[in-house]
Order: sequence, then structure tokens, then C-alpha cells
Amino acid sequence: MNIYVLLKQTFDTEEKIVIEDGRVSDDGVKFVINPYDEYAVEEALQQRDQHGGKVTVVSVGPDRAAEALRQALAMGADEAVLLTDGRIGADEGAAAAALEKYLSGQSVDLVLGGNFSVDSGGGQVAVRLASRLGLPHVSSITSLRIDGSTATARRDAEGDTETLEVTLPALFTAQQGLNEPRYPSLPNIMKAKKKPFQTLSLDDLGLSAAEALTERVSLSLPPERGAGQLIPGSPAEQAARLVELLRTEAKAI
Repeated sequence: MNIYVLLKQTFDTEEKIVIEDGRVSDDGVKFVINPYDEYAVEEALQQRDQHGGKVTVVSVGPDRAAEALRQALAMGADEAVLLTDGRIGADEGAAAAALEKYLSGQSVDLVLGGNFSVDSGGGQVAVRLASRLGLPHVSSITSLRIDGSTATARRDAEGDTETLEVTLPALFTAQQGLNEPRYPSLPNIMKAKKKPFQTLSLDDLGLSAAEALTERVSLSLPPERGAGQLIPGSPAEQAARLVELLRTEAKAI
């Protein structure tokens, strides 16, 4: 079974967000594998160990994303591919276009990724990629069972659970609860240094550009929360004053 995992490098969730000149500053911050992508890597490893085959982790990003790919190799993935090029636009549509070009030239049985990335939170790369490749897509899965060419997945569905059955090849995105990602052992960290690692540009993929479909106009932190207010008076007076504040200050109604 040829299993591919979509992986993104993101800020450590403990990092403080600092915005300078309309962009998030990455000076001195720690980067990690996107937490939801870790569930995808772990699931890929478990499926490979059960059914045989190979796990390849793929990332679209800057050169520093190689560190996250190396960590996935240390977890147990077999190969890694970094798609990096200044001509790849900085949105999920561009990432999906680059990934489509790469994966369309591979023999694919199963694609796994995180439900969304903790930095942008858009959750569009996987669904766009599935559409481009013509693959069935199931999001937010909490279990996955494969029997031959049939995959059965359970997914979160707004407080309930859905069970879906699709035919492979297919793409799935992982939700918390799917599994418990393993920690890389020291021997596996050393082995990861010798595993196949490809760095590809758009020229290698046969693309002249992967243009962004969106443009970020501005970026700012939310305003600081003001002090709370105690509204005096009778219940009727309090209700009237609350409605007035919601209209004039909060602009909520």
C-alpha cells in the first residue's frame, strides 16, 4: 500500500503571536509538526504496519519545513518530500495545486492529512486536493479500517458520529482521538538521517507557477478585552441598559 501524508510545519501552540508590519513575526519561535498532522502520520504508520507498504510524508513550505519532515521520518515514515519554491503562492489553493502535480505522478492508495492547521485554520488543502485528484474525501475521522480496497471511517459530525464507506484510493483527514502519536526514539532519530529525502521545485514538477487564489489584505491582533461592567437597577432597567450597550458599544445588535 502506497500511503502519503500531507504535513505542514506550524508554530508551537505555546508560542506567543507577535505581529510586525502586518505579518506574524517568526523571529526566534519554535516550529513543530502541525498537531493534527501528527495524528495522520501515526495513522499512516499503523496502516502500513497492518497492511504493508510505504509511508511518504509530503510538505509544501520553506526550507525550514525539512525539520518537521525529519521528525516524521523519525516517527517511522519511510520517505519524505519537500515541495519548496518562491513561486508557490501563500495560500491553501496554491499548496493544493503543487501537491496535485506531485501526487498525480505517483501510485497512490491512501492519502492522510490533518483536519486543519493550527496557524491558518482554513482546512482547505485536503478537500481541494481530493477534488483536483478526483478522490473520495472523508474529513475529521476518529477511526479508520481498511479491508482490501474498501475503507470504513467514522467521523465527527457536529456532536454526533457518521460512518462512511469509500473505495480506495481515498483521502482522509485526522481528528483528535484517532490515535495517540508516538514519540521518536533515539535509534529512529538516527535512522531518519539516512532515509530518502527529496526536495523538489516547481520546475521539477513541470509547473511554471502555483498562484494563490486569495490575498491577505490586513492582519491584526484582536483588541484587548475591556473591564466588565456591573449594571445597576431593577431587572427591567438592567435589561434595557444591556440592550443599549449591545447596540451602541458592542455593535452586536
